[in-house]
Amino acid sequence: MEKQIGTMRVLVTGGSGLVGKAIQHVVKEEGGAREGEEWIFLSSKDADLTNAAETRAIFEKHRPTHVVHVAAMVGGLFQHLRQNLDFWRNNVCINDNVLQTAHEFGVVKVVSCLSTCIFPDKTTYPIDETMIHNGPPHESNSGYAYAKRMVDFHNRACWMQYGRRYTAVIPTNIFGPHDNFNIEDAHVLPALVHKTYKAKRDGTALEVLGSGHALRQFIYSLDLARLYLWVLREYDEV
Repeated sequence: MEKQIGTMRVLVTGGSGLVGKAIQHVVKEEGGAREGEEWIFLSSKDADLTNAAETRAIFEKHRPTHVVHVAAMVGGLFQHLRQNLDFWRNNVCINDNVLQTAHEFGVVKVVSCLSTCIFPDKTTYPIDETMIHNGPPHESNSGYAYAKRMVDFHNRACWMQYGRRYTAVIPTNIFGPHDNFNIEDAHVLPALVHKTYKAKRDGTALEVLGSGHALRQFIYSLDLARLYLWVLREYDEV
């Protein structure tokens, strides 16, 4: 299903999520799109990407030349503890369907989204992408982490077998507009924002879990979105 490239037609999975919305803002509101580019943003309403037939149908409909794959089942610590198996199964299905269908439709480039939680729990610092598979991730979100690790393996195997330049970005903890602020299921920063809002509103103490000794890194979603555009256009490694 190879095809010649004229217009660069970019399909963004997870287009209604935190990162997808940020990419949409950069493309449409900041003038990030270039001449000759067409951007299509998908949400879960457009297709269930855990379903191979629905994934294929959406590729058949839009015929993308490039894919930014940021769709995933995501959640905070407590949700991972409750649904570790669901995070593994759903994300493995999503990633395999998107990457395999992209290959079958001759997509030139796929840029996927991984996570720093994929790195080994016991490691040395600083860390880099060569250390992803050096040991098991933390067990609290191991289902999600292993599913994301397999994207890296899939990309490299696809390069070795078919010469596809499919790659991935490994961002640190992301925050920004359109985040999930549910205290039980959110990531750390939006959960803290919500907790702080409630404490100020109700005049109560702000409870922050943890020892206070851990160091965390964060990246603003719009900054990450600008990075995605650069990777899509300029980064040629797997």
